[in-house]
Amino acid sequence: MEKSAKKSGSVVDKVWELFSSVKLAAVLILTIAITSIAGTVIEQQAEPAKNVKLFVKIFGDKLAPSIYDASVALGLMDMYHSWWFTGLLILFCTNLIICSIDRLPKIARLVNEELKPMEEPAFKKFTINKEYNLQRSTKDATSQILKTVKSLGFNPKEQKTSEGLQFYGQKWGFSRYAVYVVHISIVLILLGAVIGMKFGFSGYLSLPEGESSQVAYSRDGKAQPLGFLIGCDDFTVNFYNDTDMPKEYMSWLSIYENNKEVMSQSIEVNRPLKYKGFTFYQASYGPLPDKDALIILKVTPVGGKTEIMSLHTGDYFKIPGTGIEGKAVYFSTALAFDKETKEPYTYSKMLNNPAVFIEFKKDGKDLFEGWVAKRYPKTWNLPDNNTVQLVDYWGYQYTGLQVRKDPGVWVVYLGCLTMLLGLYGAFFMSHKKLWVLVKDNKSNTHVIVAATTNKNRLSFEGDIYKAFEMLTGKR
Repeated sequence: MEKSAKKSGSVVDKVWELFSSVKLAAVLILTIAITSIAGTVIEQQAEPAKNVKLFVKIFGDKLAPSIYDASVALGLMDMYHSWWFTGLLILFCTNLIICSIDRLPKIARLVNEELKPMEEPAFKKFTINKEYNLQRSTKDATSQILKTVKSLGFNPKEQKTSEGLQFYGQKWGFSRYAVYVVHISIVLILLGAVIGMKFGFSGYLSLPEGESSQVAYSRDGKAQPLGFLIGCDDFTVNFYNDTDMPKEYMSWLSIYENNKEVMSQSIEVNRPLKYKGFTFYQASYGPLPDKDALIILKVTPVGGKTEIMSLHTGDYFKIPGTGIEGKAVYFSTALAFDKETKEPYTYSKMLNNPAVFIEFKKDGKDLFEGWVAKRYPKTWNLPDNNTVQLVDYWGYQYTGLQVRKDPGVWVVYLGCLTMLLGLYGAFFMSHKKLWVLVKDNKSNTHVIVAATTNKNRLSFEGDIYKAFEMLTGKR
């Protein structure tokens, strides 16, 4: 039984020694870095053809297929969700925690160690040490020295010794724990990342205008229930003048629960909609050529009120109070005219330059006809000064939404905040100790100063010298 216990203890000790090793930490960090580079080069969750093409460029036609198959088997196509990458992160966190626990008692002793006065010979053993002679009485010098020590941020203790009066104190001992605060922050960030990878969702949703959905889809086509209904009320694209380059595109989205609208918001690139942990980003858009869309017109008779009218190609509408009737004869998603023949044609299925050809009649007689284009206001004005504006071809487009849910994001944010605090403590604070021995030399006062710090020695040394030299009148 005793032998068994010893063996067991030996195994535990060896495991502990392994995980408290800085070498293991270095190996894990290097491995995570290399695999992350691979995960950046290889497009994650992409269509196979994209990465096959990449592998052909790197390895050539012969090796690419077999290397691609091996990469798929290793999970490199979706690396950040693979079991082995999660395992690497868990191993690194375990290593970090055990390293911290292993070294914490020593740090705690240094922080909690009681500071005591020293004998005069010990002062000279410190890297920071200096002696001053003050041309004043010990009583006057003592009060000034005490003020100087306090001005350096110390709350000193005072003790009389056989050698004289000694002030001593320490500050910011807790800053030694700053590195462990950084360790905790790294664990929090990695924990948040693992939570996001395992319980989060990243996918897409294509929503036609006027339609809604209760699910989004991952890249491999799996449905992800949202727990609510999201609908696209409208979608629009604005272009730079006289070009087909999109300037901005926006979606008007609504959220429904229990058949009631609970939220409505327009979104555009970098201004997403957030609801119940899901974030919907404006990612893309496209046409639905087979959709029976509605032509939306804004009709304004001379001196009359504007009316919004919806119709299909072939439908009629009236300009109120005029007796004029219009017919939407043709619709073009992207109208252009042949430079030679001047004949109209449609150059794209996208709504790059939407226009409707309208015939106008009154009392059965032809009045005029022509194209009304959404992007060209001059075409809205009719010969009789009435106005017909093409507002939209509603229902023809869909909005492409990127959908994300990351339940670990707040853990990551907490980790980042914790890291800032830890780094501030690690770089800008240090455990400082100070001793000042005041000796009465009858005609003057002899002062011996010694100090130590675990970081930023030159800065601390400069502060001490500056403060005490002011007492001597050298500054």
